[in-house]
Amino acid sequence: MNNIEKRLLEKLTGLHKMPSGAFNIRKNGAPLARESEKDIEIIPKKKKSGIDIIIKDGVQNKSVHIPVIITVGGLDDLVYNDFYIGENCNVLIVAGCGIHNNTCKTSMHNGIHSFKVGKNSFVKYVEKHVGEGKGSGGKILNPVTRVTLSEGANMEIETLQLEGVTSTVRKTFAKLYDNAKLKINENILTTLDQTARTDFKVDLLGKNSSVEVVSHSVAKDNSYQIFKSNLVGKNECFGHVECDGIITDNARIVSIPMIDAIDSNASLVHEAAIGKIAGDELVKLMTLGLSKEEAENKIIEGFLIG
Repeated sequence: MNNIEKRLLEKLTGLHKMPSGAFNIRKNGAPLARESEKDIEIIPKKKKSGIDIIIKDGVQNKSVHIPVIITVGGLDDLVYNDFYIGENCNVLIVAGCGIHNNTCKTSMHNGIHSFKVGKNSFVKYVEKHVGEGKGSGGKILNPVTRVTLSEGANMEIETLQLEGVTSTVRKTFAKLYDNAKLKINENILTTLDQTARTDFKVDLLGKNSSVEVVSHSVAKDNSYQIFKSNLVGKNECFGHVECDGIITDNARIVSIPMIDAIDSNASLVHEAAIGKIAGDELVKLMTLGLSKEEAENKIIEGFLIG
């Protein structure tokens, strides 16, 4: 890989070289490298672009990396990645897409990921989106995530998108059965004329199932974001959605909640707060010697990535 590709890989995975363990790296619409393990098998699909990732029962403390790198303009990439996680597993899955576009042609990646998580398994899924390059061509990322959590399964999803991405539409659909738990943390920064749309729909089907969705977003310049969530409680369950946004300049953030308690024992909550950076926070940092812009950036950094 060249320096650009290595840098994108590091931003997406935190790694400076090829991952150890099971991995699949996709570059410019084609496989670049792939490695399976004894208990984790990665199989290319035969009739469409993408892979099947099969994780056997009882796999503990293993990781799977499946980053996508795009370094050309004019590419429209579509992949279908299906994860089959066995029972009593504990695994980390790191995905995401980085686009470096120095051309006037738009490049796009649509990743459709489905997860079927076995009983009593824990999965942490990390997905990062990166856009860079000096070209006027768009950098578009549209991920779709479909999750089915079996009895007692637990999944955490972390998504991060910081600047650079021209447009994104993120859709997440989940079905939770008895005692299943889902936690989603989303962090998005848009600038210039960028747009970002998030749609969550979670069906709480099982008794004592629960979901927590936390979205932190910052919109600057003339960018636009819309956040939609739909929790459907069909059993004794708990669901909580929190949407916190910061706007500056002429930006706009819209939050559209929907909570549907079909069962009388369902408990569903939605909270939303959108506004500008508090003046006292700016003043406090500026008294320490930071400029207003530096203070704003420091607050935004802490808000998005802690």
